[in-house]
Amino acid sequence: MEYERRERRGYGRREGYGRREGRGFGPRFPPKPVEIGKEYDVEIQETSRRGEGIARIKGLVVFVPNTKPGDKVKIRVTRISRRFCEAEVVGQAGAKAEAEGEAMTAPEPTEESETESETESETETETETE
Repeated sequence: MEYERRERRGYGRREGYGRREGRGFGPRFPPKPVEIGKEYDVEIQETSRRGEGIARIKGLVVFVPNTKPGDKVKIRVTRISRRFCEAEVVGQAGAKAEAEGEAMTAPEPTEESETESETESETETETETE
């Protein structure tokens, strides 16, 4: 008697309980747009059930404690999970940009402008004395 030998699919040790190459259990999650330790400027959009602020970076939910909706903050990512990440507040997001804007509106006097103003004041005093 000859028996036909059939291939065992899905339950052998090599394949492991129905797992096939390219397939897995549950949904696939795309790569995360953030990295641990990097800083990002975000705006808090809403509040979670636990009272933390919620922001989104390219669709990924970010939980930021001690914030409220409308805050614009600079955050540092501390933990990345499958569907969300957690971060801590580092500072205000617009502080650096505002400081640069103020510097541009009120330019500091340069050496050339100081010498020009001194020369103008000297010529004014000379014409007044004559």
